Parts: sequence; structure tokens; C-alpha cells
Amino acid sequence: MKTIGFIDYFLDEWHANKYPEWIAEASGGTLKVAYAYGKKDAETGLSNADWCAEKGIELCATIEEVVERSDYLIVLSPDHPEQHEELARLPLQSGKPTYIDKTFAPDRETALQLFELARQHGTPMYSSSALRYATEYQEAAREGIDAIASIGPGSYANYSIHQIEPIVSLLGSEAQRVMFTGTQASPALLIEFSGGRQAAVRHLSGDAPFQLAVNYGSTGSAVLSPASNFFQLFIQDLVRFFETGQPVVEPAETVTVITLIEYGLKAAETPFEWVDLPS
Repeated sequence: MKTIGFIDYFLDEWHANKYPEWIAEASGGTLKVAYAYGKKDAETGLSNADWCAEKGIELCATIEEVVERSDYLIVLSPDHPEQHEELARLPLQSGKPTYIDKTFAPDRETALQLFELARQHGTPMYSSSALRYATEYQEAAREGIDAIASIGPGSYANYSIHQIEPIVSLLGSEAQRVMFTGTQASPALLIEFSGGRQAAVRHLSGDAPFQLAVNYGSTGSAVLSPASNFFQLFIQDLVRFFETGQPVVEPAETVTVITLIEYGLKAAETPFEWVDLPS
């Protein structure tokens, strides 16, 4: 049995609560979350010590200890990407396969630095929104797309990745500029890719479903609604990554996703004006 170590801002959060059981099931028991570190206790919920006692996971006092004792590493903190640079520094120098949870980084510069650190130390690493793995998105035709319209719920800061990542997986990493077209209650972006291709992103209030409408020039269109269990599909790919050390998500796409999130916020300062993206 191979062991996985969690490194988190605080351990009592939804991803950390779900991943141990899902990983054990997806791996047929060959992988186990055995060690964990939390920088602080959750402000509401279980302390790190109580969380580990409840999960049957050994609490470690330092990141160094988790890195040393684990075969594979997961850096969590899904809602606090500003913590990832600190939490991931030692894992990315370890040479051990490391997954960094969404949202990968708070900005493009940090994203590039994290990938460079992993490259320098030969550490296999990737990050992704689980929505990328929805069967409906994975099986969609990619050739001939000229426009995508996306809707989804949640705040821009935490949930825009779940719309932007599937768009980048379909259109590629050649995003060129972005325009903010939304309101305070319903943020929205227009993104232009190479060749004049476009994607529109709209956040809706309440329990709006994730959905993509894809246009294939003058030949037709498709509406993609992710009804598949994309979290389980993501976990299956995470297990494959740990077993092989080979990520399927291209670094260029992850950097593009983070760039779009960051520059979408910049564009909100000057609505209805194009903001060019760095090349």
C-alpha cells in the first residue's frame, strides 16, 4: 500500500473530508491518506487534531514530516489559493508526485513560479477543476468550435475556475484578451482566443447548474450539461497520476486558466473594455 499526505490550510473542509474515502475506493485500497498537516485549525468545525482522530489519519507537526513520510502528496486549501505557494514549496522540491487543488494559484506569476519549482526538482505535478473531467465535456468534439457560452453558480473568486477550465480544455491555451461584461451580482466575462474564437462566462445567483453551449461555426451546436459524476472521474485520474507520475493536464492550460481568472478581475475595473493578456 502506498501512502498519501495531505497538506492544508486547515483540515476540516469539504475536499479533505471527501478525498480519503474516494481515493481508497478508486484505488481498490492500494492508496491510503495516512498523514496530514494543517497550518491552522478551522474557524468553525473540527480542530486539526480532532479531524485526524475522526478520520484515522496521523497528524504531523510540520510539512517536512508529511513530505518525508508520504509516497504521494496533495496540497489542498481549495478556497485559499494564496496559501499554495507556502504550502507547496517543500512538496514541489520532493520529487514525489504532487497534486495541488483548485484554484491552483492566486495569479499568473505564482502559477509560473510553482511550475518552474516543480520542473527544477523533477516533481510530477498538476492541478485541475474537477469539472474538466465531466464525461459530457471530455467527449465533446473540439474541432471547429468558434464560440462557447457558459453559465454556472457561485462567487467569481472560488467558482470561476469551474467555468473557465472546461472552456480552456475545449479551446486551448491561446487566450488573447478578456472583457468584463457583468454586474456586481452576476459577474461575466467575454474571452477572445486565437482565430477570433470567443467564450462567454456568466455567474448566476442561487443553484444555477453548470452548463456549456458550444457552437461549431455554421455546422451546428451542442448544449453540454455535466450530469456525470465528475468528482469520481477526477479521483480516478488522480489515482492514475499517482501510479504513473504522468499528469494529463498541460501546464500551459493551467497557467492560462489562472491568467484568465486574474485578468478577469482586472477587467472588472474597466467594464466593456478589452484587456490584453500576457503572452
